[in-house]
Amino acid sequence: MTWGEIQTINMSDQHPNIILIITDQQRYDTVRSLGYPHAQTPVLDQMISEGTHFTQCQITASSCAPARASLFTGLYAHNHRVLRNGSAWPNTWVSMLSGAGYHCVNIGKMHTVPYEKSFGYDHRFVVENKERSRHPSLVSSNPQGPEYLDELDKAFKSRGIAKPDKEYYGAIPVDGSALGAYEWSGPSELHPDNFVADAAEAWIDQYQGREPLFLEIGLPGPHPPYDPPAEYIERYKGVDIPVQEFSQQELESQPEALKELRRSLSERFVDSFSFDVDASLTARKRQRTHYMANVTLIDERVGTILEALKRTGRLKNTVVIFTSDHGDCMGDHGMPQKWSMYEAVTRVPLIIWSPGRIPAGHQVDDLFQWFDLGPTILELAGISVPDEFEAISMNQALEGHDGTGRDYVYCEHARDAIMTGTNWEIMVRDPKFKLVEFFDTDEGQLFDLENDPNEICDLWDDPTHLTRRENMRKNLREWFVQSSIKGAECHLSWQDPSY
Repeated sequence: MTWGEIQTINMSDQHPNIILIITDQQRYDTVRSLGYPHAQTPVLDQMISEGTHFTQCQITASSCAPARASLFTGLYAHNHRVLRNGSAWPNTWVSMLSGAGYHCVNIGKMHTVPYEKSFGYDHRFVVENKERSRHPSLVSSNPQGPEYLDELDKAFKSRGIAKPDKEYYGAIPVDGSALGAYEWSGPSELHPDNFVADAAEAWIDQYQGREPLFLEIGLPGPHPPYDPPAEYIERYKGVDIPVQEFSQQELESQPEALKELRRSLSERFVDSFSFDVDASLTARKRQRTHYMANVTLIDERVGTILEALKRTGRLKNTVVIFTSDHGDCMGDHGMPQKWSMYEAVTRVPLIIWSPGRIPAGHQVDDLFQWFDLGPTILELAGISVPDEFEAISMNQALEGHDGTGRDYVYCEHARDAIMTGTNWEIMVRDPKFKLVEFFDTDEGQLFDLENDPNEICDLWDDPTHLTRRENMRKNLREWFVQSSIKGAECHLSWQDPSY
């Protein structure tokens, strides 16, 4: 791959192009060079060898919109108030980049509400959830109604062909448990990830401006339905993809809120997906094959985006960031998708690449939160970070300094249309232990991540860990109170909708 040639960067240049590539629902264990040999990700592997990657980047909320709103505001969800998908967004720090002279573009998914408000961008080309159906009987959770057409909808409509959506996938006869895994039936170029990548490359090729760029590329996969084109599924033929099994004891020991989540998604067709806790190992491996095939498609398209940056002469002064908004349990712990606080959901890949500017082959093991990317991006652009931010910069870690991360990371999620078994789920994690609490019950989870990295043995009721449990609960309450006070007192001009 020729885009990986090392370039010498003038380190005094405060205005690099910044390309932020965000996938949707991609687990940490999907990249070969992060220790997962079943993955076919040569582009991401090369970016890791030539850049810096973070092994412990943890999200702040366990579903799309709350996590993304945290990233683009620098605030925890209880302060920015986007507590669930469908909640209206405040303005974002993208306005600060635009005000500083950056040309700001979003192509693909941001998951904002309203979908097409600027939120600081100069230009937006919106593609939302890939199977989002326009059928009135299936869109009760769509805050903008069944008639909203994103750019992918328009592309299908202009060709006079039907988009594979929730209604389409729901009508496919299945032998056993599909678990959301299907083969893409539309034109290859209209697969959501190809469509967004093609649009991004076309924009890069055509843009003639001289301003530095901030380009957010929101790739819709590998979010379910797990529906890659057949050629990518074929690449995983014969590949033994590991599946974490679970016991009945583990299921029975889980808090009631998680049991209710499992029941809910077993009875509903959410994201063209019905969960089956009794699915066979064959069905689970098939699901992961489709999921990893979509990751490989994404990896390939990241490479073509880098090629577009190179052929237009922009790559040598560009920082490329690759990451995802949260992971996916995929049946681990007998759990579907997201909403829970297991590592499969909360830990995401994060690669920052800019040969000559960002250290090559550097691994950061400190704890950071996903929204810490916000101040990191602002500082890369030469912009001072607002005091009101709860996010912190990663740039000292990017410069090779150890011990600049967080002592604790936090994650939260409010009751929504899917997570109905609790009013508030909240997590605190340090390098060795994780505690999850459901505030309206006496239930929770406590895991020793050092000795039980797969989070099988819940120590919540273990008498030898009661002191640790209560200390972590105290930490959680102190953080929440202090954060809420800060949120109540701060007023951010860039959050004003009129800004």
